[in-house]
Amino acid sequence: MKSKLVYLSILIIIALSIIVILLPYNINPLIIIYIFLMPVISYLIYAITDNKIRKNYYAKVKAILDDLDEKYLLTELLPNGTFEDAKILKEILIDTNKSMIENVNKYKFEMADYKEYIEMWIHEIKLPVATTKLIIENNRNETTNSIEEETNKIEDYIEQVLYYARSSSVEKDYLIDKTSLKDIVNAVIRKNKTQIVYNNIEINLHDLNMHVYTDSKWCMFIINQIVQNSIKYLKDDNKQIEIYGEEAKESTSLYIRDNGIGIDAKDIEKVFEKGFTGANGRIIGKKSTGIGLYLCKKLCKKLGISIALKSNLNEGTIVKVTFPINSYNSFRK
Repeated sequence: MKSKLVYLSILIIIALSIIVILLPYNINPLIIIYIFLMPVISYLIYAITDNKIRKNYYAKVKAILDDLDEKYLLTELLPNGTFEDAKILKEILIDTNKSMIENVNKYKFEMADYKEYIEMWIHEIKLPVATTKLIIENNRNETTNSIEEETNKIEDYIEQVLYYARSSSVEKDYLIDKTSLKDIVNAVIRKNKTQIVYNNIEINLHDLNMHVYTDSKWCMFIINQIVQNSIKYLKDDNKQIEIYGEEAKESTSLYIRDNGIGIDAKDIEKVFEKGFTGANGRIIGKKSTGIGLYLCKKLCKKLGISIALKSNLNEGTIVKVTFPINSYNSFRK
């Protein structure tokens, strides 16, 4: 805008100079008026044309931006403008994008390095945990049973850390295949057998002879997190966990139901949020990290399955994991 005003001022000065020079020659007043108006009219034509060019250019840029899912690709599709501002804008965006890509790549490298360290650390710490469990197995008594329970907690937290570290790149680590729900559930029950026996929990399994398309390893982790939550928040007596399947036309669902302490209605919508523990997480002796269900939700989304939860305080909780029938086809695309 400033440059346009300078341009107009120069034209007016030139016109006035010509008028001053011609005044002594008794020139027709209409010619003088024409000479004065000519730069103004020229400027108006220039301004209108320039404004239209700019308006069309930025409208085109906005249309390209609106159609892009990945907005950062704008610099690759940005049209060349005929005016100077467009050239400057493109150069700025290209430099900015280049800097952003460099920082993103640096961040990715740091995250990959950190993930590698975490996985190496987990591998190293699993050995002493396994050794501890072997010693406990060979020296069964009330004390070692208590130690085993705490060791199992450590092992579960280690597993959480591992899956959390890998959760951002599940697609690089999963293998979608026809999987038996019964096999997954039985593996989870075996994994938690010590806690189940020690806490005298009644397990009821039925209607599990069905198959789904998923990654068995990741799915087992999800189911295990849910079962461990059920175990953690069972009441002191008559402890029961029921796991069963249900087939529908377009999906297969797995239900994990318990008769535990339940969840307060105000907390139900937040249970899948990262770090959320709610009232139950603050119960003495049952402290929670708020990561388990968050991870379940995140991994379910990555695997193309859904998870939902219903609960009544002091009555129990039921978690539903649903596997779409066509989920395998969606992974193949």
